[in-house]
Amino acid sequence: MKYRSYTLANYHTLPQIQNLSEEDRFVIEVVGNVLPFKTSNYVVDELIDWENWESDPFFKLTFPQKGMLSEEHFNRVASLIKSGADKSDLRKVIDEIRYELNPNPAGQAHNVPELNGVKLEGMQHKYRETMLFFPSQGQTCHAYCSFCFRWSQFALTEEKFAMKEVDLMVDYLRAHPEISDVLFTGGDPSIMKTKFFEKYINTLLDANLSNLKTIRIGTKALTFWPYRFTTDEDAPQLLELFKKVTDSGINLSIMAHFNHYGALETKAVQDAITALRSTGAQIRSQSPLMKHINDDANVWGTMWRKQVDLGIIPYYMFVARDTGAQDYFAVTLEDAWNIFKDAYQSVSGVCRTVRGPSMSCDPGKIQIVGIAEVKGEKVFILSFIQGRNPEWVGKPFFAKYDPDAIWITDLKPAFGEKEFFYEEELNNMYH
Repeated sequence: MKYRSYTLANYHTLPQIQNLSEEDRFVIEVVGNVLPFKTSNYVVDELIDWENWESDPFFKLTFPQKGMLSEEHFNRVASLIKSGADKSDLRKVIDEIRYELNPNPAGQAHNVPELNGVKLEGMQHKYRETMLFFPSQGQTCHAYCSFCFRWSQFALTEEKFAMKEVDLMVDYLRAHPEISDVLFTGGDPSIMKTKFFEKYINTLLDANLSNLKTIRIGTKALTFWPYRFTTDEDAPQLLELFKKVTDSGINLSIMAHFNHYGALETKAVQDAITALRSTGAQIRSQSPLMKHINDDANVWGTMWRKQVDLGIIPYYMFVARDTGAQDYFAVTLEDAWNIFKDAYQSVSGVCRTVRGPSMSCDPGKIQIVGIAEVKGEKVFILSFIQGRNPEWVGKPFFAKYDPDAIWITDLKPAFGEKEFFYEEELNNMYH
């Protein structure tokens, strides 16, 4: 199959779109002007159930929905479009709305490192052992998730992380021997041609860095375009490159994003998984818990079992980040914990490599360990899976129970404490 993408400019050419009313299409236009909209012919032809498109998780995964914008924001954009407003006026309002949607959550701006006084805008170094690299050629995707926490990469040029200078990455790794893992991220690095992958990865291998133990590739291609690893013109060369990594003794981890077990059921994705595993690469799977898409314990339990059957390691269940369309997708922390617990209890031990529910927030990855009564007070039990200070990791702490909380900023310390144990140190990191 040859890849084709659909955006606001051409989605109306899809025969399946005839099932949508004029009002439905207008919603796509309004929301798609604010939040990035793009899908692939694979998603359209092989994943979406067009007989039940209104409730289909893959339709909601890629096609804009009205609830993704507040009523105020939706009406502002809708009225401008209906009135035929000038494009510059429309763009001004759209950008104002975008900046109200927290385009860079979890303190990403604080993660940009420096080398010899120069900010490396295409890298992030938040956790001691792991460095993120944003290759310039990989800063788009085969399709855009409607919940994407990096939506500003595609919508706001001035907020974009990207760089081509692989030599600077090598220099930074040499200067920071504590880093063992490099994560190629985006966007989606798998949208790059193999020749660009070769440039970046071969430079890393040729540098012979003693501290480099793992190369990770964050990708949604297995959901949105699995043919990248099987029938794309340069797929054989990409697989050869991946095998070169594993043959060198460096672990290669494909950090796949699967949001629903339906994405694991096509022959195309199963062939792609087989091809990737034949290189010696590990495939780990992570996903946020999203209302309207996968807020059901049975969906998660089924997904983890299918992943293990295919040789994929369940890795993370995330909480919806505080950005973009969070209000549309978010479930409460209590519901997130219950969904995780029920799904976790339904699977065997080989699936229980998964961790969560986890909030990737400013101080780090904070896991909801449980809800309990301690000293007569109902509390959330929390713990760091990752932290800006590694010494925070694994240290349990407690927040007052709040049935409406959906993010760490909604929680308050339990037992009369004025702040969580890490807050003073975190504030000092920024001053």
